[in-house]
Amino acid sequence: MSTGHDSANVQPRPTTEPVATVELARLTGARIDAPRGTVDVTGITLRAQNCLPGDLFAAMAGGRRHGAEFVDQAVAAGAVAVLTDNAGLALVRASAVGADLPVLVHEDPRAILGGVSARVYGDPTATLELVGITGTSGKTTTSYLVEAALRATGRSVGLVGTTGSRLDGRPIPSELTTPEAPDLQRLLAVMRERGADAVVMEVSSHALDLGRVDGCRFAVGAFTNLSQDHLDYHKTMDDYFAAKARLFAADSTVAAARAVICIDDEWGERMAAIAASGGRPVVTVSTGARGAGDWRVVSATATARGSQDVRATGPDGVEQDIVVPMPGAYNVANALVAVAAVQQLGVDQAAATAGIADVAVPGRVEKIDRGQEFLAVVDYAHKPAAVEAVLATLGAQTAGRIGVVLGAGGDRDTEKRPLMGAAAARGADLVIVTDDNPRSEEPAAIRAAVLAGARAVSGDELRAVDVREVGDRRAAITAAVDWARPGDVVLVAGKGHETGQEIDGVKHPFDDRLVLMQAVEDVLAHAVEERTDGDR
Repeated sequence: MSTGHDSANVQPRPTTEPVATVELARLTGARIDAPRGTVDVTGITLRAQNCLPGDLFAAMAGGRRHGAEFVDQAVAAGAVAVLTDNAGLALVRASAVGADLPVLVHEDPRAILGGVSARVYGDPTATLELVGITGTSGKTTTSYLVEAALRATGRSVGLVGTTGSRLDGRPIPSELTTPEAPDLQRLLAVMRERGADAVVMEVSSHALDLGRVDGCRFAVGAFTNLSQDHLDYHKTMDDYFAAKARLFAADSTVAAARAVICIDDEWGERMAAIAASGGRPVVTVSTGARGAGDWRVVSATATARGSQDVRATGPDGVEQDIVVPMPGAYNVANALVAVAAVQQLGVDQAAATAGIADVAVPGRVEKIDRGQEFLAVVDYAHKPAAVEAVLATLGAQTAGRIGVVLGAGGDRDTEKRPLMGAAAARGADLVIVTDDNPRSEEPAAIRAAVLAGARAVSGDELRAVDVREVGDRRAAITAAVDWARPGDVVLVAGKGHETGQEIDGVKHPFDDRLVLMQAVEDVLAHAVEERTDGDR
């Protein structure tokens, strides 16, 4: 038996029972190449440097190098066996340590990686109720709402997503929105070991397409919406949709046992039809006139504190009052999806609904209040539809002007860049185009594409839109704050909760919330100085 432990490289690890490589071969159809017999494994990882004694090293073919090239490092760290393809087997056998090493060989090892990882870590979702949230926007907010609702009913809840992973509010180290299959199964096993009985997880299209969630058993799958994003990877919207549909399609190995689908857009209607075709229970949610969902909004009223009082009806036709703690019609949809999802788990509905009233989501319409006379907000909106939605929400809250600071990420969907600029120009009076995470691209070229979209709209609109380019993000935020007058709104969009800015392969410390806060404080301090000078 492997005892749970933390290490500098892989944190944390659960306690596991040894699993024979021959059993893993039988489970997956892999063949065993083991000159001196098979072995038992107690962990699995994709990274050679993260291997611990007793691990199975999953050596996948990469875009530039094959993972099996690092087998010497993996064995030195404690790996006792390898999972790879035929090319990887040749590399292992040619290595200094590979002559007798047991190797599981499969023509497509990534296709079985999830199942192998789940078995090695004791199939954690067999006893955890797993709720998967997918969609373009709203995954993080909805997952926070589901987490809060379940915790309010007395459940011990894990969360896996964009802002990190945690159990009952306590952080657990993890990477990516949805970690790679070995890391995800390890994380789920840790959560189960520490007392979790439910886990809420954001499920990205990449995770579904690349098999990162293979081996997971979803009790509930929820779909929020679909709009343009990630077309650098998926190429077309239909491809993007098809990746999301793996969470619901009858022929998918990761199809959820129950589905909750928001049908506020045509993609939602299509997804509901796909989910229903598999014969599994499907609950629909609608907030507008497009369709009559099982859950639907009767009324929604904004409050002075920025929340919304919503009256909704559920599948039983009974009206319920729900406090949605954030502004915006899209957050009403997120809240209804969350309420519908927890209902599918059979929890106390009244307690669950009450539990979402005070939820705060990092970097999602997050207000920065230092006593200034204008509204300052940070939001993760980094897609055209999301920018349009948050600007519409803020516009409905103010009679003043709106200024927005935004850019677009490098090495990502290039088609959305002018659309981002256009959405900003349609909803704001001031648009400052700046750098987001340029990554390996030339920042000025990214800004030029966003600017082109903004200027095309600003030239056609009847009202004047001030469009500026300020490459330095800190300077751009400062410029927007300097522009603001009492009653105005300053929105810093795109990075939300992120605490770094990636430029040419280096991640520099940068938190929009802290930078905006400092800019606001500087303006307030300057105003005090001016008043003091005037009194002399």
